[in-house]
Amino acid sequence: MVTLSLTQLPSAAVVREIPVHDSAADFDAKQAEDIVGGLSKTSKMPGYSISISARRCNVGTKLRKVKGSTCEKCYACKGMYNFPNVQNAMERRYNALFDSRWVAAMSHLITKKCKKIAYFRWHDSGDIQSLNHLINIVQVCENTPHISHWLPTREYAIVRKYRAMFGDFPPNLVVRVSAAMLDSAAPSDFAHTSEVATDENAMNASRSRGGVACVAPKQNNECRDCRACWSRDVSTVTYYKH
Repeated sequence: MVTLSLTQLPSAAVVREIPVHDSAADFDAKQAEDIVGGLSKTSKMPGYSISISARRCNVGTKLRKVKGSTCEKCYACKGMYNFPNVQNAMERRYNALFDSRWVAAMSHLITKKCKKIAYFRWHDSGDIQSLNHLINIVQVCENTPHISHWLPTREYAIVRKYRAMFGDFPPNLVVRVSAAMLDSAAPSDFAHTSEVATDENAMNASRSRGGVACVAPKQNNECRDCRACWSRDVSTVTYYKH
């Protein structure tokens, strides 16, 4: 197996265009997992997610160079995310995005893996790569209407383009647009957003804008029974900087 170092990964995410995939295919769970590159499961969240390298983020790569941005000290560029086996797994998942069977495989795998906990997070590391990538994600969500999906993103332009072309997202998908700067709000034209507060004053300011504080810091950094991020009834979730 080839081991990738962080410096070998490209500084920009899109190096070739992801096609829009058909969702028709038939295979078992093992085949689906091989096609997708496997799902990820963090200790914080209740269920499964999927990750690609944060160094493949388009907007995030630029924001990491901006002082005071929410990406400046990206959690997905340090700690366990730096381990070679994790980097290799994320690179397999990135390359899988170009496989014509990806939509069908993701739909199959999420259905199988999320039977007990019907919640799925897109990208505990990484972000949307292109409009076609978002279209494929939406198709997976439509194929799994019994699963609640949460997609955090800083790709404002892609989300706006999708809405202009197709309208709203499926009712089981919350696309939660993240603020670019610490202690600041996300653009107001998005229904679901998130913010990052550096102290209690900033958290109170976010609450005044309707923000709901993430409860994870008060419960061993775990979601437990909280599902605010997945809820369409919660307009803004505010996280403490970590």
